[in-house]
Amino acid sequence: MTGAPVDTWYERHATAVAEIADLGLLSPVRAGSPAERLTGDAAFLGAMLEAEIALAETQAELGVIPASSVGPITEAARSGRIDPVALARGARDAANPVVGLVAALTPVVAALDPDAAEHVHHGSTSQDILDSATMLVATRVLWHIDAALTRTADALAGLAARYRDTPVAGRTLTQHAVPVTFGLKAAGWLSLALDASDRVRRLLDPGLPVQLGGAAGTLAGYDAVARGALPGHGTELTGPFAARLGLSAPPVPWHALRTPLADLGAVLAFTAAALGKLAADVQGMARTEVAEVAEPGGEGRGASSAMPQKRNPVLATLIASAARQVPPLALILTQSLVAEDERAPGAWHAEWQPLREALRLTAGAADSAAELTAGLVVFPERMLANAELSDGALHAERLGVALAPVLGKAGAKRLLGRLTAPQEPGGGTSFAERLAAAPETDGRFTGPDGEAALKELLAPSGYLGASGLLVDRVLARHTARADARDARDARDARDGTDGTEGTDGTGEG
Repeated sequence: MTGAPVDTWYERHATAVAEIADLGLLSPVRAGSPAERLTGDAAFLGAMLEAEIALAETQAELGVIPASSVGPITEAARSGRIDPVALARGARDAANPVVGLVAALTPVVAALDPDAAEHVHHGSTSQDILDSATMLVATRVLWHIDAALTRTADALAGLAARYRDTPVAGRTLTQHAVPVTFGLKAAGWLSLALDASDRVRRLLDPGLPVQLGGAAGTLAGYDAVARGALPGHGTELTGPFAARLGLSAPPVPWHALRTPLADLGAVLAFTAAALGKLAADVQGMARTEVAEVAEPGGEGRGASSAMPQKRNPVLATLIASAARQVPPLALILTQSLVAEDERAPGAWHAEWQPLREALRLTAGAADSAAELTAGLVVFPERMLANAELSDGALHAERLGVALAPVLGKAGAKRLLGRLTAPQEPGGGTSFAERLAAAPETDGRFTGPDGEAALKELLAPSGYLGASGLLVDRVLARHTARADARDARDARDARDGTDGTEGTDGTGEG
């Protein structure tokens, strides 16, 4: 909020706020991140007050309330004189914070202009204000998430291009399967990041909806307070009210039609889980015995309280924690679709905290993913060494294709299965030696020519399939989006806008 005097509640009671505030002690994925500022109690309180201001401005514009009431309502809303602790505790009496907000805001307005106090929250209902404020907060978080996903995608595109043809052991069910490339793994992560961004952007265009419905979704209360307006005047409020908040105008009120919350939950769950795939892969590849990648370092990053040698993959761990929490939270939002009558007792109330947690966790995970991918350290030599750990068994599929014309598909599979059976490390002969000596191969892998042929068959770079072309496809998708972004930015620069759709210019709101 702006325009707050020096002697605000926040300054006078800073210690009390610190004692009861949720500072993220048990949620490090969002602790200290922009997600906290965007989703904290102050953000929701500010958004509710913005909704009250926008309502007054819109009603004044349409002649519902005197234009002279807008200034005092706006000044009072931005004064910083609303006690959030008292508001939160008072919400127990009404089961929502808006009733107490209006009760607290009205005397502040009355002190400025007694007549204007009559027009606070004019014709509105609690759910209209809280739902609209929630959509405003969610929109700002979504812009931030998309900006973080864009940074992540840019970093992953760089990794995919740089390591397009770098072999690494592909693993299925935790075991070596066939060679792939690290570029293809990065392109897979990139594809998920782009998928998540697409889903976020579909929510942002045309935008999350405001809520205006009155007591039971008929807009009757707004009509009743319209001075000399024709019946149905309330429907004229929604469009300009939405425009003032940078949201969309729904065709009908959605008090008990919770599609926007279900959609939000689905997109947040997908985004967190998509980033969780990246985190899971990085955790596996950063294991001491694998050591194919490492997280970006830093003072104290990845430290252990007991083991000084540890460099834990903490960014991937934070992302993984969010990926496991957000989908169950999204389920609560989906369940709230089962809402009784025109306003639900409990289903609506059950949404608030799960949505806030889903927003802040997903935003924190997106920020962590952007940091992780921007500084990910890659060790191609280690990837090649690991690919050779299976003593050639990584290439069994390719060898099966080469031997099938001679032994038949089933015969080749039986031979390779026998030759690749687990053995003591370092004991006995190598896979290549066993294969060359097998009677079934009929000496085709002996002698200089045979040994050269076998060596070629066992080269990781020789059996990468369409990996490079698949990487190129994903990079082309990323490039097309980046080109569109550059064109939009150039257009916005010509038009003198910042292209952030009503945010503060940072993509964060």
